[in-house]
Amino acid sequence: MQDAQLTLDLALTIRHDGNGGVADDLTDPSGLTAWLHTHPGLAPTGHTADATALTAVRELRAAVRTLFAHAVPGEPSRADTGRLLPLEEAVARLNGAAARTPVVPVLAWPEGSDPVVRHRPATSDDLTSTLARAAMAFLASPDRDRLRACHAPRCVRYFLKDHPRQEWCKPSCGNRARVARHHERHRGE
Repeated sequence: MQDAQLTLDLALTIRHDGNGGVADDLTDPSGLTAWLHTHPGLAPTGHTADATALTAVRELRAAVRTLFAHAVPGEPSRADTGRLLPLEEAVARLNGAAARTPVVPVLAWPEGSDPVVRHRPATSDDLTSTLARAAMAFLASPDRDRLRACHAPRCVRYFLKDHPRQEWCKPSCGNRARVARHHERHRGE
């Protein structure tokens, strides 16, 4: 679930702005720095993001949102209308970002057991590579089948469906959708 939450958190840096539009939490390096501080372990303590990291993360986020749009049943988030990458480009971006940190095999042979080869990063993990690997793990997991786009009025979020009858990302979205349906039904009266 950790990969799923990290990947969702990245995608949700595009959100409703409260005024009928879409807001982007990653418009500048300080936005990325603030987001990183809410995710301990992604970057060293006190790390300040730069423009290069911001560009790489935004490009990765575009790929993730495209892949989310491809994975959900029905329509993708309204925030992605007209912004989706071609599927092949999104996959290539994700693979390219994941490959930024090469891995090396490491042999372990504990006393009394068989030897085991594990793979670990050859260098310290690159932020974009870490995010890409989390996205890959999530998209290849059974959790992907629970991924949905919230279609409540003014919402642009993706969420993981926790209950068979769940239709919205949070209760407030469900309330907005019910109010909108009520107003629509009683508009002509």
